[in-house]
Amino acid sequence: MLFDIMPFRKRNEDSFDNMVRTFNDALESNWLSPFHEHFNSFRADIVEKENAYYIEAEFPGVSKEDISISLEDNRLVIEAKNDQKQEFKDKDNHVIRQERRYGEFKRSFYLDNFNENDITAKLEDGVLKMEIPKLNPEKTKHKEIEIH
Repeated sequence: MLFDIMPFRKRNEDSFDNMVRTFNDALESNWLSPFHEHFNSFRADIVEKENAYYIEAEFPGVSKEDISISLEDNRLVIEAKNDQKQEFKDKDNHVIRQERRYGEFKRSFYLDNFNENDITAKLEDGVLKMEIPKLNPEKTKHKEIEIH
């Protein structure tokens, strides 16, 4: 068998270098970014059909009173707030665990050629479903582009 043989002093230097590099990476990077994206965004599916756009956005545990939808120029803006608190008590009514979640979500979507007066939205089982009719439904032109 062959082993990676390294002098003891060299192994310590590599461990120290790795520790310093990890520390510097943590300071230089936005360590909250994975959480930041999760907390300030939500999943959405957008489908364009001949007569309308359809949006489905996930808002588990959010009530419709905590969701607002607005139009700003050609942008559809969806915002939501989620403020949940859970308490778990024992038989003597002492709190044994208390958890809180708070988040604000906001996304905007560019739309063109839509009828703002006939937009419908409903919240069912934590999914916001929207239909945004088009003003001038036209068949989408399709053209193949050759790669050289």
